[in-house]
Amino acid sequence: MATQETIRPDQTGDRQAVLVTAASMHGATAEIAEAIGKTLADHGLAATVIAPGEVSDIDGYDAVILGSAVYTGHWLDAATDLAKRCRPGLATRPVWLFSSGPVGEPTGKLAQAMAKDPVELPTIRAATGARDHQMFAGKLDPKSLSGIQRAALLAFPGLNGDFRDWDKIRQWTDGIAQQLATPSACN
Repeated sequence: MATQETIRPDQTGDRQAVLVTAASMHGATAEIAEAIGKTLADHGLAATVIAPGEVSDIDGYDAVILGSAVYTGHWLDAATDLAKRCRPGLATRPVWLFSSGPVGEPTGKLAQAMAKDPVELPTIRAATGARDHQMFAGKLDPKSLSGIQRAALLAFPGLNGDFRDWDKIRQWTDGIAQQLATPSACN
């Protein structure tokens, strides 16, 4: 994920700065982070989208949205490391969390099992005081997998594809932007 500032140039005056950062293994979760950043910019917020490993500190940001792809029930190390590294700063500003991972038909047993909260979530929520966590469906592209992973996927038909719900992502982000527009949001 390249650093991407998604500030709308036609906006003037003081804008709240929001860091959007997400750990992504194959790029699908990074694309969700980019969509979140764009939606925030559409609301006039100064959104910066950057990978967690590239974040040295969160000084200068009024709010943070932290996300991660979920594999076997766990967030990726880059996201959990950021939460640990920046814990003091995260605890003093509004934070929202998101996870990406469930693939397949949403009513399917496997997709429902994948939709469970990541193991680390209670600890990260407590450490950051996060206002919300949202689980978003993910994307599985066999081209991005190793040969062994592609072979294993044959046992689970119906998991291939892009299951991300862009309207749901946009609505969740709209809600964050509305909260940040409230004068007491960053207190």
